[in-house]
Amino acid sequence: MGGGFRVGHWVVEPDLNTISGKGRTHHLEPKVMEVLVCLARHPPGELLPKEKLLHEVWPKTFVTDDALTRCIFELRRVFEDQAKEPRIIQTIPKRGYRLIAPVATIKEGEDQRPSETGQITAAKITKSKIAMLAFLAIALFFLLLGAVLVGGVRERLMGKRTVLRIQSLAVLPLQNLSADPRQEYLSDAITDALITDLAQIGSLKVISRTSSMHYKQTKKTLPEIARELNVDGIVEGTVQLSGDRVRVTAQLVHASDKHLWANTYEWDLRDLFALERNVADDIAHRVQASVTRQNHAVQPHPANLEALEAYLEGRYYVIKGDSGPRDDNLRKAAEYFQQAIGADPTFAPAYIGLADSHLYLWWPSSEDLTIVKNSAEKAVELAPDSPDARLELGEAKFDDWDWGGAEEEYRRAIALNPNNARAHDSLGHLRDVLGEIDEAWKEHEIAQQLDANAGGNFWPREHEDYLSDALRRRGQFEKAIGLLKKMSERRPDDGVIRWYLSENFTSLNFHGQPFT
Repeated sequence: MGGGFRVGHWVVEPDLNTISGKGRTHHLEPKVMEVLVCLARHPPGELLPKEKLLHEVWPKTFVTDDALTRCIFELRRVFEDQAKEPRIIQTIPKRGYRLIAPVATIKEGEDQRPSETGQITAAKITKSKIAMLAFLAIALFFLLLGAVLVGGVRERLMGKRTVLRIQSLAVLPLQNLSADPRQEYLSDAITDALITDLAQIGSLKVISRTSSMHYKQTKKTLPEIARELNVDGIVEGTVQLSGDRVRVTAQLVHASDKHLWANTYEWDLRDLFALERNVADDIAHRVQASVTRQNHAVQPHPANLEALEAYLEGRYYVIKGDSGPRDDNLRKAAEYFQQAIGADPTFAPAYIGLADSHLYLWWPSSEDLTIVKNSAEKAVELAPDSPDARLELGEAKFDDWDWGGAEEEYRRAIALNPNNARAHDSLGHLRDVLGEIDEAWKEHEIAQQLDANAGGNFWPREHEDYLSDALRRRGQFEKAIGLLKKMSERRPDDGVIRWYLSENFTSLNFHGQPFT
């Protein structure tokens, strides 16, 4: 519905994506306007279930409730409305939303008073307008007919050319072309950052790092990988470091093995974060996705080279995870992150990494938990719109039994990055702790969809698969064992999976239900 209308005293123009009132005009994102128009199509006071809103606004796109929550939040901000004392949009907990302000069409040649029913109605079309529309329709018909007979339009309209759409994506580990094998940390870090950047695209499902890294140095074909990960597209490429210059090549390939795009980038290493953002934006535009991320770049200015190199070394040992003594790797990573902070105390990624490396130690001390909390708080102070910083702070508050604070930070992380499987899983874990089983299961399922091959890195819950962990907490040990056995077949040398298998077997026998 493109015609203008009023909500209370506010003037809404969907064609322009604007809301005007109190002498100001606010420009909205298209999806935010679509949510408002969808609400306005119904009589004031009528409840719209959130499932219906999600289906109407994002009919063919995988999004979570948080995308809708963000749109409602933005509308309330523009309308100067309050959730606790609403005048425009009212939230019905666990059900949906409804407009409670009067709604009226702005009709041509009439004053702009709300109609008696408060609903949007079509403006009357005069006979002259009908004649004009008929003339335009006939003219358009002949223009289209001419286009069909010329060039490649006819083939497209007849279906002889297939449009390859990409709604889901996986980034494979970038190949290190540098002569020095120690620079493997750089290719892994850029891969990780690309996944994080692309995950900010709300209209695109991006497979998480834990699944993508499973295909490092694989001999499988791209169509095979796309089929296993259930994605439409694959990003692959190379990284080469020469002095202080880094060269990255990237290409986008459809699941059918058709190459869609490729490019080469060469930047100063100090501008690595800008390089990563540039590559991600090019890929986003190629798949015609709407970039909805906010300004949450954690390092917008050129990085201190010493800090950057130490940070990348730390990320290498984090990603290395269990391919050696676990706690030794994480403490080694922490040393590098501390070096990065020493070189540049304003370098937010290093604080996020420091919190990570202390959070998932097998044998943490009270001092480690204090470091997690302090590092996460500093990261949020430096980069308040970073989803990773918010997630780390949520984990710190969870360990401190601050349930409300943890939930707030998890939801902020998800709002900033809807494709963050770890954030969804952490929120699900919290909901389990609070006894909200149904809501928790939804979050675990989302995490599983985003990270179908969970495991292969050091995150504890990802090692045992998101759903198997949730099943164990629900006492469904046989189902958890079944999932873990499948994972063990894929990774027979993963001792952590076997540890969790033994934990489930022990719990099963303790409850007197022997597994057969």
